[in-house]
Amino acid sequence: MALRLDDKKAVVAEVAAIAAQAHSAIAAEYRGLTVSQLTALRKNARESGVYIRVVKNTLARKAVEGTDFACMQSGLVGPLVLAFSMEDPGAAARVISALAKEKEYEKLVVKLVAVGGKLYGASELDRLSKLPTRDQAIGILMGTMKAPIEKFVRTLAEPHAKLARTVAAIRDQKQAA
Repeated sequence: MALRLDDKKAVVAEVAAIAAQAHSAIAAEYRGLTVSQLTALRKNARESGVYIRVVKNTLARKAVEGTDFACMQSGLVGPLVLAFSMEDPGAAARVISALAKEKEYEKLVVKLVAVGGKLYGASELDRLSKLPTRDQAIGILMGTMKAPIEKFVRTLAEPHAKLARTVAAIRDQKQAA
């Protein structure tokens, strides 16, 4: 069933609003997937904070125009599903990558990966999926910031601890004799 002009405008506005807020976008060809497989893909995406939508390519081109994902316009060809990461840049890549590795999803082929206004090849999906989440990145940063201070405190405490161990060793030696 064909969309009316008002429906098309609504779809373009919705996808454009999402694209304006998204951190990264992935376009994957879904040709050959069953309805249940697409439903499972949507469910996994929803749980991970990823907006996923099948949109006509002409409408998708208009929707991403003027956003960071305008670089994807020339590659929007064929039956594509668009996945936008809303919470962290690697969320969509993790969802698509995890499913693409499963045997029954071998027909899910990544075509475009876009992050920060730059278009990357499908080979970059794996690298993007390995990016840490926001909480993991904060944990890594805090660990890095805390390490020098911990080492300094251990260095300051070591002479006192060494003296205590030496006195205890002498005491044990005298008690044994």
